[in-house]
Amino acid sequence: MSRRPALSPACLRSPVAFAALLALAACSQDGPPPPPPLSDAAMEAVVVEPGVSREQLARAVDELFTAEGIGETRAVIVMHRGEIVAERYAEGFGPETPQIGWSMSKTVTALVIGMMVADGRLSLDAAAPVDTWQRSGDPRAEITLRHLLQMRSGLRHRERHDPAFESSEVRMMFMEGRDDMSAWAEAQPLEYDPGTHFQYSTASSVILSDIATDVLAPDGDARARQAIMAEFLDARLAVPLGLESLRGEYDAAGTLVGGSAIWATPRDWARIGEFLRNGGSVAGAQIVPRGWIDFMRAENPATGDYGAQLWLNRDSGTERVVLFPDQGPESAFALVGHLGQYVIVSPEQRLTVVRLGVTEGEQRPALVEQLADIFRLYPGT
Repeated sequence: MSRRPALSPACLRSPVAFAALLALAACSQDGPPPPPPLSDAAMEAVVVEPGVSREQLARAVDELFTAEGIGETRAVIVMHRGEIVAERYAEGFGPETPQIGWSMSKTVTALVIGMMVADGRLSLDAAAPVDTWQRSGDPRAEITLRHLLQMRSGLRHRERHDPAFESSEVRMMFMEGRDDMSAWAEAQPLEYDPGTHFQYSTASSVILSDIATDVLAPDGDARARQAIMAEFLDARLAVPLGLESLRGEYDAAGTLVGGSAIWATPRDWARIGEFLRNGGSVAGAQIVPRGWIDFMRAENPATGDYGAQLWLNRDSGTERVVLFPDQGPESAFALVGHLGQYVIVSPEQRLTVVRLGVTEGEQRPALVEQLADIFRLYPGT
């Protein structure tokens, strides 16, 4: 067996010899070199006892801000057992900075609909109360709230179409539909029989917003529609949940842009995630019926990875991958928005993770992989 020659004490006092010794020691290590030490800021973003290794969680959060190829992260919050265990922001952003949820707004719209169903003002499986669909012989009269919530209305809403200017959400929000978005969305013809086909659709969520507003202000003008919906959101959702920052944008017709334009601070987005994790209750008060939250989280008949205005951590049966079904619990679900907005909730792990920022489509898989690293750290219950 060969042996390295021993170095004398005199040699060890030589800087050149000492450097050579360090190099030899590094070469003798088994496996990859250890990761670089974390900065003080990275460690300070994590509480002393986060429920897992503090250093491992700090590193997983740090990589969301430093890893290449995942875009720009502006905010990360990790909540475990109802407490914030990690919180970090990019320069220029902080806990009081409202950020747009984009399509995470759809989940808020579903909560509004759920409260109205619980109030007896709407029915999940009755014909959706859209006046223009109730004319004799109109096949859209078969569309129900359930269909709209589960993105299977059958309407010709071609989301993320190429070229972009022909995509339904672009035409509705920025082109010919921008002044009265729900009118544009409701005017589209059927492309499939209601209930038979899944088509992710921002326009469907705007129709739901319009239906809810019509319930509150059936004869109101644009100003009245906006005011009464804002009051409902505040009284029935924001105040009970402590969402001081929750605000929505409205179009010129006074309709909440409930598919893409609700704003909140990162902490308030986290509170929404925790509210869903707790089955629609806050401090023991049931704000939205637990059965409604169960419905939102249940797999719908047209696809495996979507519930009702929520994405599910399950296989879609297609090439579409939104979360990490091969790595995380099947019970996990998420609010997911344009440009990489995420509120991911895992009831089994008592975990809610918020990530807000700017990530382009081709960078999404790498971002999701980084987010999955946080969930890998925590055991299930």
